[in-house]
Amino acid sequence: MGKRHGRHIHLGLWLTFLDAADWRNPDSRAEELNSLAPYVEVAEIGERAKLDALIRGDGLGLPLPSPDQAYAGSLEILTLLAALAARTEKIGLIGTASTTFTEPYNLARTLATLDHISNGRVGWNIVTSVAGEEQFGYDQIPGHEERYERADEFIEVVSKLWASWESDAVLVDRENGVFFDPKKINRIDHHGKHFHVAGPLNIARPPQGRPVFVQAGDSDRGRNFAAEHAELVFTAQRDLEKAQAFYRDVKERVKRQGRDESRVSILPGLVVTIGATEAEARELHDQFLARIDYERTRTSLEALLGGIDLSDIDLDEQVPEERLPEAATLTRQPGRAQIFVDLAKEKGATLRQLLQALGTAHGHGRVFGTPRQVADHIERWAEAGAADGFAISPAQGLAGARLFADEVVPILQDRGVFRREYTGSTLRDHFGLWPVS
Repeated sequence: MGKRHGRHIHLGLWLTFLDAADWRNPDSRAEELNSLAPYVEVAEIGERAKLDALIRGDGLGLPLPSPDQAYAGSLEILTLLAALAARTEKIGLIGTASTTFTEPYNLARTLATLDHISNGRVGWNIVTSVAGEEQFGYDQIPGHEERYERADEFIEVVSKLWASWESDAVLVDRENGVFFDPKKINRIDHHGKHFHVAGPLNIARPPQGRPVFVQAGDSDRGRNFAAEHAELVFTAQRDLEKAQAFYRDVKERVKRQGRDESRVSILPGLVVTIGATEAEARELHDQFLARIDYERTRTSLEALLGGIDLSDIDLDEQVPEERLPEAATLTRQPGRAQIFVDLAKEKGATLRQLLQALGTAHGHGRVFGTPRQVADHIERWAEAGAADGFAISPAQGLAGARLFADEVVPILQDRGVFRREYTGSTLRDHFGLWPVS
């Protein structure tokens, strides 16, 4: 593709240096999973490349006796982002927090604190959780609709709390001994089905007004939730036509909510393997596939598909259609499950291919090739109306992040589709979002 000057593509970088297969690589630095240093390196790589944001998921609990993670444990993300806020200046910091297993006041305070100490660079990836109920006194996780109903009210409450301090409430008037104007700090007196919160918040309004709202639900209910609340939408898309359909559908739902669809950015996840030649990239990709633990990944796929039994199916056989669930009826991750049902039904994928799709990318798109081929893929999807950008997950750990930053990003910059310098200082600035008054 040649040089052009169109709309700018947005690029986020997953805040990780390990994955379910590549941790076994001798130079993966897996021993540093719970150390700060490798995450700082990822952050510095992303900021040097002028990427929009670092992105990190989170989970509550650890399945035993057979963890479906290939490596166990995870630093609590909001604490990690606080540490990275002190080591970076411009790159956005997007962390995940559940509306099902947290309370609005605590989370509103934590995210406001992060937004203050980062000078307005925080985004909240809003999830309703698909697991972890046993840590919070539940016999089973609340139903899909119930979780989203609680999430709607949760967002209403935290938004009121962030607005409970007017923007000019803090005076710091030393001469008259007035730190803040009490008339500009207000109770919220929220009384709803799930929450009763008096307010106000005990910290001043965040620099951005509130964190950027991010959402990653692919189900019908998740899409409606995104249309009402989200400013960034993460999604798992492997097929260009399906990605285009998702993009059109979400943007249309946003318009039906009376919102400006151009102010909602859709970023599919993309797992990237980069080589000096296409053959080298393919070899690296094949090495990645060879490290998949198929039995462990089979257990994960069975759980994702509602607990079905796949133990009697050969890796190179197709999953019988009658075994596959109606994904929309599942309580946990119906949208993600639909990706694998579609791969099996529409693409005729074998069990091995399904496990490779889960084990290497968790259903996200994958691309391997030279830096130019990777840049071509990114630009092609953006031009085709399938994405406003991508959440990049380098398959080669820190080395892959450096390759993407040093070799792919400059190509996109030369084509005029990605920034050479930050033009603002907040996450809202990076995504062209309106301030929250």
